[in-house]
Amino acid sequence: FFFQAEDGIRDSSVTGVQTCALPILVFIVLVSFWTRTDSGFVKDWTLANYADIFNSSTYWSSMLGSLWTSLISVAACLVLGFPVAYFLSFKVQNQRNQVALFILAMAPFWTSFLIRTYAWMVLLNPAGLVNRLLGAAGVGPAPLLYNDFAIVVGLVYAYLPLMVLPIYSSIERLGPAVREAAADLYARPLVTLWRVLVPLTLPGIVAGAIFVFVPSLGNFIVPDLLGGGKEVMIGNLIQAQFLQTRDWPFGAVMAVTVVAIMVVLLAGQARIVREPEGRRA
Repeated sequence: FFFQAEDGIRDSSVTGVQTCALPILVFIVLVSFWTRTDSGFVKDWTLANYADIFNSSTYWSSMLGSLWTSLISVAACLVLGFPVAYFLSFKVQNQRNQVALFILAMAPFWTSFLIRTYAWMVLLNPAGLVNRLLGAAGVGPAPLLYNDFAIVVGLVYAYLPLMVLPIYSSIERLGPAVREAAADLYARPLVTLWRVLVPLTLPGIVAGAIFVFVPSLGNFIVPDLLGGGKEVMIGNLIQAQFLQTRDWPFGAVMAVTVVAIMVVLLAGQARIVREPEGRRA
């Protein structure tokens, strides 16, 4: 899936997921035009839900907070993920060792996302392992749980592999010849990294950023558990509209806006990917 991200997703399993998700997306779009009543909602087609969303301060504060948190998570994943991808591409030459490291990186995905989030609650709580280590170092304990820091930690931990794999794929396609050519031109390692590798791996960086940004924006488990519900992200707000207030039309409008953001990002990624191909052509 990740190694085909820059050339377009053609895997049959992904196509099957898209086929299953399409009726749900159509249903959500239809519900967004319905009218909420005291007993539920009726199929009374209206644009009032879309008009109401512009007047909802709760929605906009939640959306802006979610965008900011998601962007910080993307930046943190990029800062951590690019060196890992670089290391796997250029420093680990043995293919067996590369496979072992990839399995190690993907191992957390074999367990429940909820269990992994609870594990971070245990680690970050005032009596947890992290605070014990900080206390032993004389700099703790610190308030690590039920705040924005804990949310970012949970999101970065959950989605870091989604950043590493596309960047690794981009670097692998370049091969060692690019670095050798830069060295022949007396380019220093940092200059080679910044002016050669980063521009040439931009499609992988953009793909990884989208893979991290989109699920982070819609995540509601991490803010609820690690954030203690203090920060209501857009995923939590959508969940509340469907399961608590039972305002399905308004919740559907919120979901449609998130999908619209995702479509814009994917369109931007496609354009960035096509530009290098056009130059090569």
